[in-house]
Amino acid sequence: MFDSEVEARMDLYQRLLRSLPENSDGQRNLFLAYHEILAPSVDVPALLPEVWLHWDHRTVHQRGPEALLRSRMGFLLLLLPHGQRVVLEVDGSQHYTHDRGRTPDTAKYAAMVAADRDLKLREYEVFRFGHDELKLIEDARTLLQQFLPDLFRRFRVSRN
Repeated sequence: MFDSEVEARMDLYQRLLRSLPENSDGQRNLFLAYHEILAPSVDVPALLPEVWLHWDHRTVHQRGPEALLRSRMGFLLLLLPHGQRVVLEVDGSQHYTHDRGRTPDTAKYAAMVAADRDLKLREYEVFRFGHDELKLIEDARTLLQQFLPDLFRRFRVSRN
């Protein structure tokens, strides 16, 4: 199908980029900056957006589309040594408010914290970013240039 590995990589990159929510500049900028920073490296953890921890169409059908929202990860990092699983989340105001960000919602915040605990019990490491930290691509680039080396050092990921 593809004439080269480079074409296959670019196709996958474009498909992953298209899977990002259109209403989250923070998620898009995290994805773009991650790949921009690590582009020269060959063996880096794959950054997969919008990954479901569990998907059961019957549950969604029976309980409604909101039933599994806490089962979706913003990003999952794969290929970490020793089988570690790292989740990167970008939290906008919808994670802790209602009325489009006007009113704090402690129940939403509690649900998010409960989802974090559940992921940690399933041996996922969760790192959260505020959407505003990543709103501009320049800010995302600066933040990830500081964060990624520390993350990779913690999980003993070498960049070739």
